[in-house]
Parts: sequence; structure tokens; C-alpha cells
Amino acid sequence: MSMHDFTWDLETILITTIFLLGYLAIIFEYTIKLHKSGVALLLAVMTWLIYIVTHHANVGEGVKILGEFVGQVAQIIFFLMGAMTLVELIDSHKGFKIITDKIKTHSRRKLLWIIAVVSFFLSAVLDNLTTTILMVSLLRKLVPQHSERILMGCIVVIAANAGGAWTPIGDVTTTMLWIDHRVSSLGVIKTIVFPAIVAFLIPMFWYTFRLKGRLPKAEKQLKEKLEPGANVVLSLGIAGLIFVPIFKAITGMPPYTGILLSLSVLWIVTDLMHFKYEERSHLRVPHVLTRVDTSGILFFLGILLAVNALEAAGLLHALAEWMNEAFKSQDTIALVLGLLSACIDNVPLVAATMAMYPLAQYPMDIPFWHLIAYTAGTGGSIFIIGSSAGVAMMGIEKVDFFDYLKKAALPALFGYFAGYAVYVAMH
Repeated sequence: MSMHDFTWDLETILITTIFLLGYLAIIFEYTIKLHKSGVALLLAVMTWLIYIVTHHANVGEGVKILGEFVGQVAQIIFFLMGAMTLVELIDSHKGFKIITDKIKTHSRRKLLWIIAVVSFFLSAVLDNLTTTILMVSLLRKLVPQHSERILMGCIVVIAANAGGAWTPIGDVTTTMLWIDHRVSSLGVIKTIVFPAIVAFLIPMFWYTFRLKGRLPKAEKQLKEKLEPGANVVLSLGIAGLIFVPIFKAITGMPPYTGILLSLSVLWIVTDLMHFKYEERSHLRVPHVLTRVDTSGILFFLGILLAVNALEAAGLLHALAEWMNEAFKSQDTIALVLGLLSACIDNVPLVAATMAMYPLAQYPMDIPFWHLIAYTAGTGGSIFIIGSSAGVAMMGIEKVDFFDYLKKAALPALFGYFAGYAVYVAMH
């Protein structure tokens, strides 16, 4: 069914209009002051309500279809909850301080490379959002001048997004592709790592030639002490995250079971370490769960279900047929979708792409899915609103859209196309 054959009845127009209005509200969250999670949840309920009422004489049949999609989305939500809890548990023990304390330099160029390389590899193990929050917070202690800190924050976003694109746990979009069997762990790592490195290195050299000299000394910060068991929790936490794709490969179990297993082990270990000490209650998982970004999880839930409603209504299939006719090449489609992710949050974009191109026709580890992992991950670096990492820096450092545009858009764009060219040359 192409866009020409698709029937634009009143119900379909209504679903599309509501989705677009809600999506605009999400994009302009900071302008209209409406939290995107609330909008996404409203969007999910309204689109499914219209679909079920208008497309099914029997409401129960529509609810059954909704239940099938909820089962798919729940796997992603459970995985995110487990991973975010693990990361927060490490952070509550000040475990990341063990890593950041190793950074001791006042050379602008040297600091730039250290921050960027750490961001690139750390995001591959954690995720791009957590890495960005961690590294931007560190920069606030190391770089006193705000304008200079923004410049380094830009490379953190670019490095974290590139680093997150080549592992199944480094970016929510790659995790979605992995959980839905579009990419395998080894497949995405071996095909995307070199394009991702190129997408990271091109902006790095761009910034390197623009920075020189030494940084002024930052004001002395109060030294934070490591919490008891910080080394153990950091080691077990990172090992637990790395263990997830290994567990899936060995057992065939879905990824969320692996992350829940890792979390359960760390939960028991921290309980055994701290249960005797009442003053350490903040280091145990029940308290750590209060720090998990629940609003972010609810945003993913809402937006993924809303995209599923468009899929159920047949809109995404029709859009896929139109794109196939318009662009002919799957490589070009992936490239265009990556550029769109600069303007549109890459999570719903990838969710829509997965719905547009079903697994039965587009099987695991074909080049198209690897390219989507690369383009959606790195394309989001071009504009600050294109990725959760960029939005996080926007919130922490109060960076506006145009300031990031002037400092980062061009090098990120060059890196994006260079990485794409490397992928095409390799495959």
C-alpha cells in the first residue's frame, strides 16, 4: 500500500493531526513549558482511543492489538528501568568519581581530548545521556569560564552520541533495534565502530585547531569522599552492563532479563554491605529508585505507544512505501532519517522506522539496520534538540539552540557524512 493508495478518511486524518500537534509540543517543550512526558502520555492514549473506536466495531479486538504492542514496549521500558537503576546505584556510591578524579590537566587541548575520549568509550558502556550528564557536571568543576565550557560540552555531546551508536546498550535507539532483533550485539559493534570513530574524530580535529593555551585554575571545590563500597559497586555495575549482551548471546533470553539479573545481583550485594548501618540507607536500591528519571521512562512509554498507534492504523507502512519509491536506495533512506533525527528526537523516529520496515521483510543485521543505528545516533548531534544528550546539556548549562548551532552543527555534520562515507566504503 503506497501513499497514493492509502485512504485518508476522517479518522486517519484525526490521528495524524493529533500526533503532529503533540509532537510539535514535545519539540518545543522549553518554549511552551509543557513537560514532554505528560504530552507523550496524552498522545498515546488519544491516538489509541481514536484508532480503537474508529477502526474496530468490537472494542475488545482493538484492545487485544494494543496489548500486543504494550508487550513489545514493556521490554524496552524494563530494560531502561534496570539500566538506569544500575547507573544511579553507581552514582550514589560516587563510583564515577574514581574515573573523573584521574583527569588532572590545565591544557585546553589535552583536556578536550581526555574529556572526548572518555565520553566516547564511557557512553558505549553506560549510555549517551548518563555520560553527558556526568562529563558536563565534571566540566563545571574543571572549566570556570562558561563560554569555554559550552564549547567543550558540545564535543561531549558529539562524542557521547557517536560512542553510544556502536553498542547495543549505548543509546536508547540502538537498544530498541537490538531488543527487536533488528541488529545483533556483535553485528552492530563490528560494522558501526569505525564509522562512529570517524564521526567523532572529525569534530575533534576541528576543535583541536581552535583551542590552545592553558585553562585558568578553577576555584577549589569541596572534595567529595567515596562512599563505602564504591569500587565494588563501580566494578560490578559496569560488569553487569557488559554482561547483558553476553547473557543474551549465550541463553537467547531477551535483554531485559539480563539487565534485571545484573540489577538483582548488585541489589543483594549492596544490601549485604549496608544493611547493618542505618546511616547508609541512601546507598541501598529502594532509596536509589527515587533518583531514577521516571519522567524519562514515561516519555518513552508514551511516545512508543503513540507511534504504535500510527503503525496499527497503517500510516507508517504507507509512508515506508512512499520513501522506497521516492529514494529507491535504502542507504539514502537511512541517511535522510539520520538528518531528520537532528530535528526530531531520535527515539520516536527509530520506533517509526522499525514499524515502517517490518522484520519479516527486513531481517536482522542487514546493512539498512546498521546504518539506522549509526545515522540516528550520530545525526542527533547536529542540533542540540536531536538527542537526549543534547537536551541534557541544554538543561545543565542553559545553552540555547543557536549557540549550539554556531559551535557544533558544522563539525557534527561533517563528521556525520564522513562516518557515512566510511560505512559505504567498508560495505
